Amino acid sequence: MHLSTVSFFLALASGAVANLHDMAVCVVDREEYYVAPVGGIGTSYSWSKDYTIDTTATECACNYYKARNTGDKQWDKCPDCTFDGTYCNSAGWHIGGDEMNYYCKDLCHAEGSEAN
Repeated sequence: MHLSTVSFFLALASGAVANLHDMAVCVVDREEYYVAPVGGIGTSYSWSKDYTIDTTATECACNYYKARNTGDKQWDKCPDCTFDGTYCNSAGWHIGGDEMNYYCKDLCHAEGSEAN
């Protein structure tokens, strides 16, 4: 599945709290590029990312995160982590960005992760 960063974040429609997330995915084929400003006065810089969601790696990482039990911080456990066929979800905002990236890259063979 191929999405741009803008599409992904619109689909998620929620904000991050202290680098914690309620949705995350593993990604491959990531590209960053400059988007020219449209109209307005002054200088405006905008960057965008394109990537492909790796659903196999996302399911793998989500399963690792669900089994995680490394301490007492909110991101140390994810008892409510579920894979819905595309995203790893946590209604309780237990997904830490660094932790998800580790599972995606180091254990599930994706290039990295993206989260809301």
